[in-house]
Order: sequence, then C-alpha cells, then structure tokens
Amino acid sequence: MESTEVIFTGRAYGEIQLFSDEIKAGKMNIAVTDGRLTVFHTEVSPAFEGRGFAKLLLDRLVSHAKEKGLKIIPLCPYVSVQFRRHPAEYEDVWLKDWHP
Repeated sequence: MESTEVIFTGRAYGEIQLFSDEIKAGKMNIAVTDGRLTVFHTEVSPAFEGRGFAKLLLDRLVSHAKEKGLKIIPLCPYVSVQFRRHPAEYEDVWLKDWHP
C-alpha cells in the first residue's frame, strides 16, 4: 500500500515522501515561501520505477498546494513537463509568470 507524507525539515524546506509498504520509494524536494511552493526535484528509487510513483508524488504536491492556498513554481523537470502537457489540469496551482 502506498502513502505520501509532507515533511518539513526546516522552516521553509521539506519533502513530499512516498512510501510503499513502509519503504521510502520516492520523494520531491520542496520549499514554501510567500505563498509559493517551489518543487526542485522528483526522485523515485530504481526498485520502484515504472509504477506511476512520480505521478503519485505530483498528485500529493498539487493537493498540498490546494489545501494551503499555494501556487507552484515547477523548477523540477518532471513537474514542469507535466504542467506543460496538461495545463488545464494544473492551471489553478501553476505560477506561470514567475521569474527568478
């Protein structure tokens, strides 16, 4: 059984962690500041690849952003590609006009 958890390791930085049968199978590195949730990296352990776990992490990222009223800055290549492929699905949480 898969489960996800949002864990903050500091004031702004954290991870969305994915567990499969209590084994950490993947994570997303995130930060939250000023109403923005920046996602830097998505990683799924090789033993768990091909099971749709990156999408489970993405779903949890989006639901967390919606729950907290945050807009997502998709610096992670995986998240950026998914947002661009399915813009209507992520329109309400995607901060499109963000510039560093």
